[in-house]
Amino acid sequence: MAAFGYFLSCEEHTPAELVEQARMAEQAGFEALWISDHYHPWHDGQGQSPFVWSVIGALSQAVSLPVETAVTCPLIRTHPAVIAQAAATSAVQLGGRFRLGVGTGEALNEHILGTVWPEAPVRLEMLEEALLIIRRLFTGEQVSHRGKHYTVENARLYTVPDQPVPIDVSAFGPQAAEVAARIGDGLITMMPDESLVERFRRGGGGTSPVYGGMKVCWGTDRQEAVRTAHRLWANEQLPGELPQVLPTPRHFEQAMDLVTEERVAGSVPCGDDPDEHVKAVSAFVDAGFDTVYVNQIGKDQQGFFDFYRTKVLPRLRS
Repeated sequence: MAAFGYFLSCEEHTPAELVEQARMAEQAGFEALWISDHYHPWHDGQGQSPFVWSVIGALSQAVSLPVETAVTCPLIRTHPAVIAQAAATSAVQLGGRFRLGVGTGEALNEHILGTVWPEAPVRLEMLEEALLIIRRLFTGEQVSHRGKHYTVENARLYTVPDQPVPIDVSAFGPQAAEVAARIGDGLITMMPDESLVERFRRGGGGTSPVYGGMKVCWGTDRQEAVRTAHRLWANEQLPGELPQVLPTPRHFEQAMDLVTEERVAGSVPCGDDPDEHVKAVSAFVDAGFDTVYVNQIGKDQQGFFDFYRTKVLPRLRS
């Protein structure tokens, strides 16, 4: 049976709010946590973007749920040797209940140091080398590495968990799914795409776990919920590679003018109809996902958790 987790949005909420949401998620019966890792929000209307590793430290003291980044980019903004230290410390703090979710990132977060934003095939190549470094450092042994993209000299992690941190790789297309199958301990994606899951499993992923994430906007007034989802997350409906290449929140705001409320209403479960929410989550389960993470858009978090605790999670588990 699939498990169900809650997706904490650093783009929308302060550190204290994220910790409180994690507590509410555990009380509501969610079984795991995802947390986003951004330097900027997607646009100014979302309004937040705390340093994820500090928040994870707080989560380790607040809840007993497993935690995973969804996702960290270990390519440009933060060197893979530093990500290795952050992930190892998080795993120790969480008593082994931490997974590192990684992906090739977005210019929005990664260009801030003034470096060139590579094309997607180069970023996949960089990701593969980055994970090689991270895994070597997880052993606690001294590591030196001189590769095509990264150099590490005499680095050693002294605080490491008993077992290496599992690393799951985000993929949204066939080539990335094949890379995830080859170098990841699991697959992360944001669409209930059965063909992508099958490609991952056939490409070497086998029985490794597949994780999916989705957004909803619970509310008693469906049209108001649609407006909230459109105002805060219309960026998720931008096509193609735009989310990976637009460099600033202002550029996302400009592009979001092209996304209608109707398009958001057709893509994001909104309102308080349990059938709509159950159907959307079940699409991931039916596509072969092992865990589905749900994020509530907007401020009414308590109402969402009460709704899922009483109306949605029991049906998903029946």
